[in-house]
Amino acid sequence: MALENWQEHKRPFAAIAGAPILWLALFFIVPMAIVWLYSFGANSGAADIAITGTLDNYKRAVEWLYLSIFLKSLAVAALVTLLCLVIGFPVAMAITFAAEKWRPWLLLGIMLPFWTNLLIRTYALMTVLGGNGYANRGLGALWNGASWLKTLVGLQPLEAWTPVQLLYNNFAVVLGLVYVHLPFMVLPLYSALDRLDRSLIEASLDLGAGHLRTLTRIVVPLAGPGILAGVMITLIPALGAYLTPDLMGGTESQMIANVIERQFKRANDWPFGAALSFLLIYAMFILVALQSLRSGRTPKEAH
Repeated sequence: MALENWQEHKRPFAAIAGAPILWLALFFIVPMAIVWLYSFGANSGAADIAITGTLDNYKRAVEWLYLSIFLKSLAVAALVTLLCLVIGFPVAMAITFAAEKWRPWLLLGIMLPFWTNLLIRTYALMTVLGGNGYANRGLGALWNGASWLKTLVGLQPLEAWTPVQLLYNNFAVVLGLVYVHLPFMVLPLYSALDRLDRSLIEASLDLGAGHLRTLTRIVVPLAGPGILAGVMITLIPALGAYLTPDLMGGTESQMIANVIERQFKRANDWPFGAALSFLLIYAMFILVALQSLRSGRTPKEAH
């Protein structure tokens, strides 16, 4: 039975699709609907929520205090996505044009972080960036080496190295998010680049275009769908990231997901937390819709 003829075989199709649809409805749609209803309610007791249809939670959510945190989260997610694209594109290119025998091992190296729990990876990065971590020790060795060098040539020696604060700031949050989300960018880029017609690249080089011009005029446009997919797959999780900003960010480095967590756990204000959550979901839906419109328009522009 061909999948395209499912309308002629509705019962077998219903039997196959019924269980996944039921699972999706019970464990995703229904809980999301409940949280959505909470966003129109108010606390009526220590553990009770009255669904009153109020919009006060959404009005409070768009106050500048919370709107500024949301905009900051969007800016951080955009910066993380840009850095992942700048770093990931050369990596994907290197894997694409690597020898056939090395390509599976390089892909394994990209996917290897997925085999380790995110919490463990985050703590490992915190160990590296800590005051006595490897990063500070390496910087200290370089600094002290420069002091000895300046002393040898008769100049004033530099002051003793003191560890810099690499953790609990915006730098640590961005670095941690790039570290976590980089594979999400590399894999779609590799998938797009691997399907390129390499004869076009060879023709461009044979006709006198340099490597940089070939990259910008041939490779990047043809890899556009992969770039767009990588951007969306990276931007949306980075926008809703909670664990990395919570562990590696300070009081001034919190993102919107951390604010939502505090409303549900510490403040016990589930209606307001639900409103913030759905504003974040609405923003993600808008991003996905824009990506879908762009994808649907691209084939027409090609003609």
